[in-house]
Amino acid sequence: MNDARAHSIGHSTNLVGLSTNLLGSAAFNEDPRELHISGVREMNKQLFEMLGQSDGLMDAGDAFYKYMMAMFGIDPEQQEELQGTRRRYRSSFLRLLKGWGYDSNAPEGAVLKGWVESRFGLFPTFHKEMITRFSTQGWATYVDEKMSSRFHNNSIYCQLDMLYEFCQWGLARHAAPGKTHLTLYRGINSFDEHQVVERLDRKTVIMRLNNLASFSSDREVADCFGDTILTAHVPVVKVLFFNTLLPVHPLKGEGEYLVIGGDYRVTASYF
Repeated sequence: MNDARAHSIGHSTNLVGLSTNLLGSAAFNEDPRELHISGVREMNKQLFEMLGQSDGLMDAGDAFYKYMMAMFGIDPEQQEELQGTRRRYRSSFLRLLKGWGYDSNAPEGAVLKGWVESRFGLFPTFHKEMITRFSTQGWATYVDEKMSSRFHNNSIYCQLDMLYEFCQWGLARHAAPGKTHLTLYRGINSFDEHQVVERLDRKTVIMRLNNLASFSSDREVADCFGDTILTAHVPVVKVLFFNTLLPVHPLKGEGEYLVIGGDYRVTASYF
């Protein structure tokens, strides 16, 4: 593994037009600015014009869902592999969300982390094991799984680009209008997946979150996932997905948010 990569938060380039070091910094997360993935809204003007005519987030989510079904051919029969047939199913963002819900370190999780790396430039810090300059096998496993042809046969990164931009539209228009941050919670049992960059006081640290991490808007839900509760003020622009964004999806019921990582000021509570 390249030592330069191990000591850096990410690549020198990304698709959102800001320095990756700035994008991943605690300073950005405390004082964020608007982010867009280059070309996505411009290439899908009809979608966003249609969303502008929707009646609330539920109606917009239904419109987005149908647009994605039509654009990428991911009707229900194609979302899962068919038993007893050689027909290859078409990859979909819904399948990735489902895999993430079961295990964020599964191959679906690697593809999602790979998308964050590609679009935002941020390296993952954990996939099955801590990824450091010493964990060459951990990095190799991540790269192998993120590039799996099983999930890259239907413009899957483009699907995720559109999910991100729709999520940002939905937050700005309906779910969090005028807000720059959301207070979210994450339950953990150890600090293996995240790196403590700096300790500010007994309960507050700057923590380098994995490049994609699950949080919850409900503290009691987060408490089910670990003895230590991390409280973070997450920039709205770093949310890829939240549980009320779509009328149908596999993460319903956990109040889950998928958050793009970097260095965050977090408060740790122990119960």
